[in-house]
Amino acid sequence: MSKQPPSIKRQSCLALTAVIGLLLAGPGQADEASDAQIERVIHGLRPPVSFVGDPGWSLAERMSHYGVPGVAITVIDQSGIAWTRVYGLADRDSGAAVQENTLFQAGSVSKPVAAFGAMRMVEDGRLSLDQPVNDRLASWKIPDNEFTKQVPVTLSHLLSHTGGLTVHGFAGYPAGASVPSMLQILEGQAPANSAAIRVDLLPGSRWRYSGGGYTVAQLLMTEVSGQPFPKLMRTLVLKPVGMRDSSFDNPLPPKKLEHSAAGVLPDGKDDAGKRHIYPEMAAAGLWTTSADLARFAVEMQQALAGTSKLLKQSSARAMLEAQADAPYGRGFG
Repeated sequence: MSKQPPSIKRQSCLALTAVIGLLLAGPGQADEASDAQIERVIHGLRPPVSFVGDPGWSLAERMSHYGVPGVAITVIDQSGIAWTRVYGLADRDSGAAVQENTLFQAGSVSKPVAAFGAMRMVEDGRLSLDQPVNDRLASWKIPDNEFTKQVPVTLSHLLSHTGGLTVHGFAGYPAGASVPSMLQILEGQAPANSAAIRVDLLPGSRWRYSGGGYTVAQLLMTEVSGQPFPKLMRTLVLKPVGMRDSSFDNPLPPKKLEHSAAGVLPDGKDDAGKRHIYPEMAAAGLWTTSADLARFAVEMQQALAGTSKLLKQSSARAMLEAQADAPYGRGFG
């Protein structure tokens, strides 16, 4: 029996939701969702299992329950984006309201976007899923040990969390704190607040979530392309997909920072750091809107259908293909 990947609990910012597959309108009706239809969604939230007659909840009730000050929601149907709505505050201190262009920190949702970019580099021949990454890395290499001597780590391993690499996730760095270099992160050296990234399991033998693996993938992509990761991702994914407000810049430039949401802890309290900086961009550094994230979801669906101009159907399927002992593909799970 395959092992179900554990849920990923992150110290996250405000709720950011792209609702996928909710059919509110027929084909060609994406811009015509009625206010009544939208209100039924906003006031008809239910748990995964419910009974006939259960009243359900409103979005406002759930926001109050979880202490979430602001939410952005985008719904897509067969034709693409059906509607976007925003609610509440992006920053409780300033009183700034959530807008459609408010940027939220996507956390681990950064990974499928980064994986999409990596797969585009595989398609254009700059990268290979199955080549040992140490053959291409220059400034730093995964230290060899008894595991890597048996099975070298590949890009496929990195994207599917099967490389045996350590470091589950990253906490980020509050504004004003010292931010480590890539080498300091990889080696776990101050001011990095995470351990060194190492292989301690046989690559390919089992699934284990590793933000560290995606950080190695980030280094690989930047060294092979010769471009900073934010610029590379703008070229490979954000711009061609139409994610016009999104960015992997960490920290955000001032103009985008003005339109960003402040962080909130799982208990509903404000994060003292407000907007954390993630130099581990592929693992956790995406800033995005619900509409931009929905555009990415639509592009991925088109790739799976064979109609994307950005990614081949075979590559999209490879991203969803289960690896090792878990139902987790290369970027998605």
